[in-house]
Amino acid sequence: MQSFSPFSYLSLFSLFTTLSFVKIVLTQDGFCSAPLRIDADSNSQPLYWKVTNPTLSPSHLQDLPGFTRSVYKKDHAFITPESQVFSPLPDWTNTLGAYLITPAMGSHFVMYLAKMQENSKSGLPPSDVERFIFVVQGSEVLTNISGSVHKMKVDSYAYLPPNLDHSVETDAAATLIVFERRYSGLENHVPEQIVGSTDKQPLLETPGEIFELRKLLPTSLAYDFNIHIMDFQPGEFLNVKEVHYNQHGLLLLEGQGIYRLSDSWYPIQTGDAIWMAPFVPQWYAALGKTRSRYLIYKDVNRNPL
Repeated sequence: MQSFSPFSYLSLFSLFTTLSFVKIVLTQDGFCSAPLRIDADSNSQPLYWKVTNPTLSPSHLQDLPGFTRSVYKKDHAFITPESQVFSPLPDWTNTLGAYLITPAMGSHFVMYLAKMQENSKSGLPPSDVERFIFVVQGSEVLTNISGSVHKMKVDSYAYLPPNLDHSVETDAAATLIVFERRYSGLENHVPEQIVGSTDKQPLLETPGEIFELRKLLPTSLAYDFNIHIMDFQPGEFLNVKEVHYNQHGLLLLEGQGIYRLSDSWYPIQTGDAIWMAPFVPQWYAALGKTRSRYLIYKDVNRNPL
């Protein structure tokens, strides 16, 4: 008869314990995605509703003091909803903001969430600073100094050139993701205000890749950054393991996946944000049962010197 040493019994116990833990995590709507919520009516929810209603942590970690999935390192940051801190936005009315990316990290741009309440109005960015806004919840009205008026809803966006007098107003709750940076101008190239929506932008060729790509701003030299919308079906991933001089600011609008940043691997879900410094190794793969979509900032059209 074969006998088992105490070490063998301990090993088997550890294996079964590990498998049970994995089963618990995988059955709770994916990694790091509890408290468990039944999304039976998810098809009737507005687009991007999970960005403003994220799940925060696995149910077995909800009561663990100090738990967060957020990480900050010298060449990247992974910022999750449970660690976002909102406070009144300077010069905005009835609006709370959470700064996700700022130059204090090493970035040359700012990325923040703006939660507008009833009778809210935006402030202006500092002098010579350009602004990009993208609506993730609710609707608002954009007006500029020339009197042009645009009603913006979820998936709408606007680029505001530096020193353009404008305002964003709403009479009900709305949430924006906002990018701002000090404009790097080129002689004889002048950016213009742009208002659009993701569904109106064409799919672009992505040689060697399988994801779907839309660019929300023109590629002309007047613009020193662009905003991309990238869609991945479950199981799709980036072919290139990117290392480049450009910086990124990313918000996951839908789905879940795995993001590699430097030597770390992060499970990512709707509502998570990422900062990527120049030359940090980066790679993404989509997981789950539905597409994943992210919005990503990228500086372009300027010599790094």
